Amino acid sequence: MSKAKEITLPDDVKGYTQVRLDVDLTTGKIDKTELSDDFCRDWIGGYGFAAKVLWDELKPGIDPLGPDNVFIWNIGPFPTTILPTSSKYGVFAKSPLTGMFGMAISSGSVGAQARRAGINMIVVKGKSPEPVYMVVDDDDYYLVPCEKTVWGKGCWETEELLREEFQDQRLAVMAIGPAGERMSKMGCITNDRNRQAGRTGMGAVMGSKNLKAICFRGTKGTKVAKPVEFYKMAKKLIKVANGPATAKYRDLGTPAGLTSYNKLGMMPIRNHREGTWERIDDGTFTGDTLNIDWVVKKVACSQCSIACDHIARVPKTHPDWPNVFASIDVEICYSFGTACGNDDWPTVFKCVALCDDLGIDAISGGVTAAMACECFEEGIITEKDLGYKLPFGSTINLVRFTEEMILGKGFAGEVFGDGTKEAGRRLEEMGRKNASYYGMHIKGLEMPAFDLHGMSSFAVGESVSIRGACHLRNGAYGLDAKGTFDRFAYDKPLERGKKIKGLEDVYALIDSYIICKFTRGIYESDAEMAKVYELVTGIPHTEESILLRGNAILNLSKCFNVREGWTRADDHPPERFFKEAHTKGPTKGVVLKEDGYQKLLSGYYEARGWDKETGIPTDETLKKLGLDFVIGKLPPKGGKN
Repeated sequence: MSKAKEITLPDDVKGYTQVRLDVDLTTGKIDKTELSDDFCRDWIGGYGFAAKVLWDELKPGIDPLGPDNVFIWNIGPFPTTILPTSSKYGVFAKSPLTGMFGMAISSGSVGAQARRAGINMIVVKGKSPEPVYMVVDDDDYYLVPCEKTVWGKGCWETEELLREEFQDQRLAVMAIGPAGERMSKMGCITNDRNRQAGRTGMGAVMGSKNLKAICFRGTKGTKVAKPVEFYKMAKKLIKVANGPATAKYRDLGTPAGLTSYNKLGMMPIRNHREGTWERIDDGTFTGDTLNIDWVVKKVACSQCSIACDHIARVPKTHPDWPNVFASIDVEICYSFGTACGNDDWPTVFKCVALCDDLGIDAISGGVTAAMACECFEEGIITEKDLGYKLPFGSTINLVRFTEEMILGKGFAGEVFGDGTKEAGRRLEEMGRKNASYYGMHIKGLEMPAFDLHGMSSFAVGESVSIRGACHLRNGAYGLDAKGTFDRFAYDKPLERGKKIKGLEDVYALIDSYIICKFTRGIYESDAEMAKVYELVTGIPHTEESILLRGNAILNLSKCFNVREGWTRADDHPPERFFKEAHTKGPTKGVVLKEDGYQKLLSGYYEARGWDKETGIPTDETLKKLGLDFVIGKLPPKGGKN
C-alpha cells in the first residue's frame, strides 16, 4: 500500500477548492464535479493531478491534434495564499510535438484569479464546431463563439479585447495566437502578455479543439488549515525570497548565465557547434549588457517577491523595429541569440515578441531557426528555397524567417513551422540528405540553453525528462556545473542516477504544488516543503511521504510515455554530441561517449527501480508507489502493444 494512503485525512481539507469542470466542446456542455480528498492527498495538484487524469481518461494511441485528446488546466493548493511564487497554473495533454506526455507551466495572474473563481481543474474534451472562448466567472461557466471577434488575433490583442469586453482589467486571460489556431506543433499559450505556457505544443492542442482562450474572474476567498502557523512560515519564506537566495534572478535575471555557462564551455553557440563565444567574452552579449543598455522594467507575477521578468525595449529611433518590447531570459538569449549566431539585441527582442504574440514557444522557435541557419550554411536549404539568405548571424532575415515559420507561410513555414523533428523529416522527404542531424531535440522537443559536450550527468538528466529535452524536470545540469561529479567522466553511474532521481522527485513535487523553481532554495529542507503543504491543506504529509508522491507522479507519467510507444532509444541526446567536438574553450576536443552514456543511463534506471535494460518501471516499484493499477498495462519492452 502507498504511504500516502496510510495518512489520515482531516475532516475538512483546505487550500483546494476541489472543483473540477468537465467541458465537452463537441456538445458545449460543462459539468461540475468534486475532486475527492483522497485524490488531492495522493496527487497533490498540477502535474500530479494531470498525470492521473491523463492515465485514466486518455485512450492510448490517439492523435494529439484530434478531438480525442484530453486538455487539462489546473492549479495546486496555494494560489491567493501569501506563499511566494504560488500564482501558477499548468496545462497538460498528449503532446503533438513529442507524441508523449505534454506539459507546460506559466505564472502571472491566471492561477490567482482562477482560485478566486473557485476552480481547481478544467478537463476539456472533444472539438467545438466553431471557434469559442471559455469564461469562468465565479460560479458562471460558459462558452462564447468568437470567430468574428478574437479568432485570428494575436495573443496580446486577444487579451486586451476580452478585458475590454468584460470592462475589467483584472480579468485573467490565457490565449493562443494564429500559430495555435493553425495547430503549429510549437504552439504556446500566452497570458499577462509576457508569460507563456510554452513547451510541448499545448497551444496547438487548444487550437485543435477550436478553443481560443480561457478567461477567469473571481471574488472568493481562500481558507488554510492552520492560518497562524502558515502566516509565520510564509512571512519567513517571503523574507528569504527577498534576500540573497534569489538575488541573481532579481538583479541580472537568468541572462547572468550567459557568462557563467560560457566559462564552462556549455553555452550553445551556432546550433551547438561550439560552447563558447567571443561575443560573450568581449561583453557584447551578456546579462550585464542586456540590463544596462536594454532592460527598462523588472516585473513580478502575482504572489511573487522576486521579479525575475526583465522587460527590454527597442528605442523609438530604431530603423527596423522601433518601440518593440519583449520579456527576456537566458533561454531566449540562447534560442534567437547564441544558437543563431546573432548578437544583435533588437533582433532577439523582435523575434521573441513575434513568438509571444503570434503564439509559439520561443525556445523551440529559436532552436528551429538555428537549425535552418545551419542547413542554409550546409547547402541543405538555399536562397532559392527561402527567397533570401539565412546564414548564422542573420538579423532582418532572421526576423522574416521567424514570422513566416510561426504563420506557416512560404518555404520557412511549410518546412520549419512544426519544429526541428518535423523539419528534418520533411527535408529528407524532399531528398535533402542528413537534414535531421541538425535538429537539436530530444523526443521531438527542442533543447534548452545547455550544451551537452562535457556534461555527462546532465546528458542523462535532460534526456530522461518525460516531456523531452528539458532542464526543468530535474536540474541535473547543476551536478556538472558545480562539480558534484566529474563532468567529463562516466563513473559512479548508480550514484549519479540517485542524485538525478532525487532532484526529479522534488521537481515533480514543485510542479504539483505549482510553485516557481526559483524559490526551491528558500526552503530549509524538503521537510519544510511538506510542512507548508500541511499548514495550508491540513493533510499531514511528512518529508518521506510527500517525496514518495513526487516519485509516484514521475513514474506514472513515465508509464504514460511507455504506453504511448516510448523506448530506451528515446532517452538519448542528438548525434552531434557524440560525433562533433568543440574546437575551442574548456570543452575543446570533447564528445560524449556512447558506451559511457549508456552506462550512466542504466545507472539512472537502476536508481529509479526500473528495468536496467528497458527502462520500464518494474511491478515491484509500481506496487511500492501505490501504482498497482498500472501493472499489466505496459508493453514488456517498450513500444506499442
